[in-house]
Amino acid sequence: MKKLQTKIYNLQTNGGGFTLIELLVVISIIGVLSSVVMVNVNKARMKAQDARRLSDMHQMQIALNFYYDSFGRYPASDGAGIYGYDTSGTPVGAPSFLTPLVSNNFLPAHLLDPITNNEFGNYVYYRYSAGYYGCTKAFYVLAVRDMETSNNPHQSSPGWSCPLQNWQDQFDWVTGEFE
Repeated sequence: MKKLQTKIYNLQTNGGGFTLIELLVVISIIGVLSSVVMVNVNKARMKAQDARRLSDMHQMQIALNFYYDSFGRYPASDGAGIYGYDTSGTPVGAPSFLTPLVSNNFLPAHLLDPITNNEFGNYVYYRYSAGYYGCTKAFYVLAVRDMETSNNPHQSSPGWSCPLQNWQDQFDWVTGEFE
């Protein structure tokens, strides 16, 4: 028992523990490292969500082309969405520009933005008749309002414009097609 008491006494008197300063330094280092990790995780998450948005746009373009091949025109717009654009995130049961694409089996399901999957959506569509904005043919505009990893425009945005309107100024990613 005397040996054990001597060892404990030696630890106490010889500084075998950590000082408060040492503990604070270690806690600070761990805090800084965890902050760096969290920033990188958030960047990776945002890039993954943007990649999903681009994939959704590609799927929608293919579905719109299938629709056009079957019906000779692109789906009509009702103009009831945000700023007159039809959105992908309409309330359940309400029509959306995706409804005819899904009901005709050109899309397996409504595609919703990974974050903004409410009635305001982040994906927008509008089909314009010939003559709008100086374009001589009917056309559609398909766009993503907000990409997380870029300022307007996103580097992969193909862009879309008519003589009197450039939609790239309104959206982070946009494309279109004439009928």
